[in-house]
Amino acid sequence: MGNSEAATVQSVDRALTILEVLARLGTAGVTEIAAELDVHKSTAFRLVSTLETHRLVEQAGDRGRYSLGVGLLRLAGATTARLDLVQEARPITRQLAADTGETVNITVRAEHAALYLDQVAGSSALQSHNWVGQHIPLHATSNGKVLLSELTPEELADVIGSLARFTPATITRKAQLREELERIREQGYALAVDELEVGLTAVAAPIRNAHGDIIASISVSGPTFRLSDERLDTVIEQCLAAAEEISHRLGWGLRQ
Repeated sequence: MGNSEAATVQSVDRALTILEVLARLGTAGVTEIAAELDVHKSTAFRLVSTLETHRLVEQAGDRGRYSLGVGLLRLAGATTARLDLVQEARPITRQLAADTGETVNITVRAEHAALYLDQVAGSSALQSHNWVGQHIPLHATSNGKVLLSELTPEELADVIGSLARFTPATITRKAQLREELERIREQGYALAVDELEVGLTAVAAPIRNAHGDIIASISVSGPTFRLSDERLDTVIEQCLAAAEEISHRLGWGLRQ
């Protein structure tokens, strides 16, 4: 690790320590913070000023003293929203897994990938691997394509770089991906047959918030030999119904 990289890591560590100090003390001045960090006051002031710029700390009522800022509430709110989504969806995902016998996942977009938030394995699931917390490609999965489907062309260009090939069926041309996303918007669901892994099929549907925005996706996945064309029609209907029920629980449709 180079000197500049080491200094950056040290600054991050000190900034996090400041937040911990303020959480413990409630309020603190720069002198107290410098003593806690064992650094010069000027160093402590620069760190506090940076945190204040991002609204992670703010000036308390007493001049020269600082407390935790409202920016932390925004960050905590994002985590709470995801936990609320999982909690609201869990009864539906369990029922969907029981009805289909396959694995059910809830994902959200995390920058340039889809992030697994929750997983329920059905009775027919072959693998017991837990994917919660892991990332998957957006362009090669049913969940990912649902999450991409309502992005503007500009947003899509920002999110999608080169399209990696995972199997012969993976979409690797952006024009083809745009056509696929248009089809998903029209039909309301996405399919991925052998696109991420040969022998794996998945169907996904959008989960919407109270404003109608797609905030997550729910999928049913299993071996291609079990999710045949004949059976897929039923699974698609079940997945769509589950997505709609979760969306209603989150307030979607109540204003329509």
